[in-house]
Amino acid sequence: MRKCTWKIGLLVCALGLIVAHSVQAQRFIPPKDKYGFFLENNRKTTRIPFELHSNLIIVPVRLNEHDTLRFILDTGVGSIIITDPTVLRPQSLQLVRQVVLTGAGEGNALAAHVAIDNSLAMGHMRANHVNVVVLDQDVLHLSEYVGVPIHGIFGYDVFNHFVVTIDFSTRELILRRSDTYQYHRRKGDRYPITIEDTKPFTDAVALFADGREHPIRVVIDTGAGHALLLDKSTDDRIQLPEKAIRAQLGRGLNGVVNGSLGRVERIRFGRFELENVVASFPDSLAFGSKLPDRDARQGNIGCELLRRFRVTMNYQEGYMVLKPVKRRLRESFEHDMSGLELRAFGEGFRNYYVSNVLDSSPAALAGLVEGDQLLFVNDRSVEEMNISELYKLMQKGDGRVLELLVRRQGQLFFTKLTLRRMI
Repeated sequence: MRKCTWKIGLLVCALGLIVAHSVQAQRFIPPKDKYGFFLENNRKTTRIPFELHSNLIIVPVRLNEHDTLRFILDTGVGSIIITDPTVLRPQSLQLVRQVVLTGAGEGNALAAHVAIDNSLAMGHMRANHVNVVVLDQDVLHLSEYVGVPIHGIFGYDVFNHFVVTIDFSTRELILRRSDTYQYHRRKGDRYPITIEDTKPFTDAVALFADGREHPIRVVIDTGAGHALLLDKSTDDRIQLPEKAIRAQLGRGLNGVVNGSLGRVERIRFGRFELENVVASFPDSLAFGSKLPDRDARQGNIGCELLRRFRVTMNYQEGYMVLKPVKRRLRESFEHDMSGLELRAFGEGFRNYYVSNVLDSSPAALAGLVEGDQLLFVNDRSVEEMNISELYKLMQKGDGRVLELLVRRQGQLFFTKLTLRRMI
């Protein structure tokens, strides 16, 4: 049995498994016999629409020509991971060995199997004879947290074989063959990245404190929904803000990742300065102490910050391109003002239950407890909203009152929740 280090969460998403692929031949080969990742019919580029839920990029992927799955696209995930094995046709997989996965979270290692010789399709992108890792059980329950069906995670192979542009405004991925891509200044500002253990690192980030600028090294992480994560155990210059709250920052492979949330007064990302950025500070017990590369980085940048740019990742030549979306750069960074954490269930994941209530939060003051089912918000049925829309309602409008209809153990009751900025 092979032991691998693996870590993932709604807020922190990275993978330590690496699958090697054969080098593509230069001559044209019929698609079924071609190895690795490529664009069909020798195309130079392809555009793939994506959905953005909880600041995660969701794309449709067809596995072995018949299973259509929904994947999170993550810059640093080293293998193709099936997180929900129940959606697969078992007879379509060639399982060859078991691996043990360990990572972030306060729990035990988990088992998965490697399946060999699979095919993938995403738009005009194709991949043949590739390996996938299949979790034995859906322990992550990503669909419940994201509020839409999620079946897997992948990323490194896509970014490593193509120049990938993420256009958050049009909700499109643009994949281009690396030998046809040329950088121009009109595409944005270019910054160096290095690829280490399948993850893209950059030094183009700095914190401002005590009147000085402190450069830090971070991972660009499209598998993270937050703006900024800082591991204070790696650098004495990283301090927890005076005003911070305890929170569940996400779910790792081995359980919940706990920590604190606070605001960083100012950061620089490339040449752009952003103020009052909401940052996550994970506990080292649940996060940093389990990561083999913890000393190589001080944190990561997630999609809450990245979505303010048009982002191009060029792994082959070692740089990223950032083109700002001006109206989004002006948006303030906000966090949930309710103290309420939800999980989605039922058909279409449109039934919502309270999974956690922060102590002394507006939700606690409104009398909400774990297990309550949320039915209506301001006379609107929650079945009309996805979980991302619900969270947006709860992170805007300090002092705004939300009227809630709730079911608890079969009984209905109304309550009022007054939003309050807690950090």
